[in-house]
Amino acid sequence: MRTLSAAAAGVERLRVVGDDSGVQVTALAINVAVPEPLQWTDSRRGETFRLTSLNVRLLPDGRLAAKAYGRPVGGGRGTYVSFAVPDRPELTALIVDAADRAGSLWSAHRGPG
Repeated sequence: MRTLSAAAAGVERLRVVGDDSGVQVTALAINVAVPEPLQWTDSRRGETFRLTSLNVRLLPDGRLAAKAYGRPVGGGRGTYVSFAVPDRPELTALIVDAADRAGSLWSAHRGPG
């Protein structure tokens, strides 16, 4: 799992728990499509996967953590296996941009239904 500090991610630290609202948020996560030019391959248990999506979580201390997921290059569904996200500036930028976009979408919600 790749973890970005708030400083590296360019975001301010925030507390997810312990505020005065009485509502305890225990998890915030988003799924992000990896654009084709940024996709990569990795192997697990003798099978090569093309990594096409990220799961990005906001940790209680304000840092972001990301894992990658994909499909076997040989076809088929394969297994649901997570992979580490490589330390590449363009992937870090994707993670930060996705978190910023998700924050904007959440803050503009119009309530249930």
